[in-house]
Amino acid sequence: MLAEERRKKILEMIQREGRVIAKDLSDLFQMSIDSIRRDLTIMEEQGLLQKTYGGAILVSPKPKVRSLPQPEAKRYGEGAPHQNAISRIAASYIQSDDTVYIGGAGIQFGMLKYLPTDIPFTVITNSIKIAESIRRKENITAYLIGGKLRKAESAGSMIDILAIEMIRKFTLDISFLTGGGLTSTGISTATPEGAAFARTVAQSSRKNICLAPHEKVGHQMFVTSVPMDSIDLVITDSAAPAAVMKEMENKQIEIIYADEIETNRSVRNEMD
Repeated sequence: MLAEERRKKILEMIQREGRVIAKDLSDLFQMSIDSIRRDLTIMEEQGLLQKTYGGAILVSPKPKVRSLPQPEAKRYGEGAPHQNAISRIAASYIQSDDTVYIGGAGIQFGMLKYLPTDIPFTVITNSIKIAESIRRKENITAYLIGGKLRKAESAGSMIDILAIEMIRKFTLDISFLTGGGLTSTGISTATPEGAAFARTVAQSSRKNICLAPHEKVGHQMFVTSVPMDSIDLVITDSAAPAAVMKEMENKQIEIIYADEIETNRSVRNEMD
């Protein structure tokens, strides 16, 4: 098969399925993964796709640097498989007697169904939604950060000066952080107030874990909230842009691809 014909088939697969996996393409075309990656690199240079850690996805338009939060029904829905994988891996880092911060973003809300039920720990949150969801769990001690109530179309979290002053009074074992964008320079978000609150949370925490589904990676929002040198671990998925992940690796950032762990776990279970 000629290279152009192969690349045409790859593009058709991406347009049909939304993404392709390099290993699957290697098996399909009976070629080395390195050869497939060269194809993907050429196609990326032609603007046909975006290379990811594990393969490639369609090129998506960059989001506006400032945008309103998604409607609550969508933000707090079931979550896509890759988002759930990130949330599950994140929750597994909570140990007995830890004090952790969980905010009100969808990927953080997704952690709730995976929180440990057999160990005691403490949750600090500035989200009314999170607080209401965990306040009856017997093994969790919960504190709600106070502040001015925001409009219904907001994310429903307190982020004003009162919230910032209150979070400063705590010391946290782990903070689970996220934002509208993540690049090799750090996490960014749509509002200065949200950025200031997230930065204060990070400064109050001994370990900062960034939850970064691929659709957030590579995008720079209005204002940087948490610089990369304050992040201890990034949990993402294999559809994250390869170039951005390479930049993070060059900075010695620890990265976990949650969907790969989930896949490997499923394979092991099938073999047992």
